Amino acid sequence: MRTADGPRPEHDGALTKPDAAVVRDALGVGIAVGLSGFAFGVTSAGSGLSVLQTCALSLLVFTGASQFALVGALAAGGNPFTAAAGAFFLGVRNAFYGLRLSQLLALPRAVRPLAAHWVIDETSAVALAQPTRRSVRMGFTVTGVSLYVLWNLTTFVGALGARAIGDTDAWGIDAAGPAVFLALLAPMLKTTRERAAAGLAVVLMLGLLPVLPAGVPVLAAALAAPAVLYVEGRRRGAASDSDAVQGGGR
Repeated sequence: MRTADGPRPEHDGALTKPDAAVVRDALGVGIAVGLSGFAFGVTSAGSGLSVLQTCALSLLVFTGASQFALVGALAAGGNPFTAAAGAFFLGVRNAFYGLRLSQLLALPRAVRPLAAHWVIDETSAVALAQPTRRSVRMGFTVTGVSLYVLWNLTTFVGALGARAIGDTDAWGIDAAGPAVFLALLAPMLKTTRERAAAGLAVVLMLGLLPVLPAGVPVLAAALAAPAVLYVEGRRRGAASDSDAVQGGGR
């Protein structure tokens, strides 16, 4: 078990993990996801952004789902503000990761602003899977460094090679990023509530895609979570009322 404020101390031998294993897992995630930066570079350049703009997105935004959502909406002719709003709301989830990771990493104040830039799905997944503070920090750092460097390098290569590739839609490269994101997300959907929210989000997105401007379906899909929570709350309330009635009749 973990302590209330994070992983157990380092001297707890029951929960230690070899450094080599942590580095191996972190590098595996960093390299596998980092390579999809090529797909983003090609997609972004193919949607009309310059190489400089494409690289700036990867350097400064550095959250793949938001980056793909932004350039995808722009490529479909969406309003820039709507596209930015969709990307922003996708990126908000990283703030919730940060709330948990701040307790587990316990970094010095001077380092926190820099570390915050690496708080994304992949670094959070690797860090949260570690049993001790040392391995949490190691997993977070190795994943962050490897992914950031490789993602930006492959973004640059993809943006430069976009003209040589030609029509990105014909190659289907734009689907690589979302496919990687879904592959990472799927194992996290462990409860019925989480699966229901994800399924409803997909239905909303696909159903509204033909009738709403580009970028808006992403925002509408965010309504899936409160909708599922509302239905679950009503169901629990009804169950509580039923139990109260049965208990009162005894």
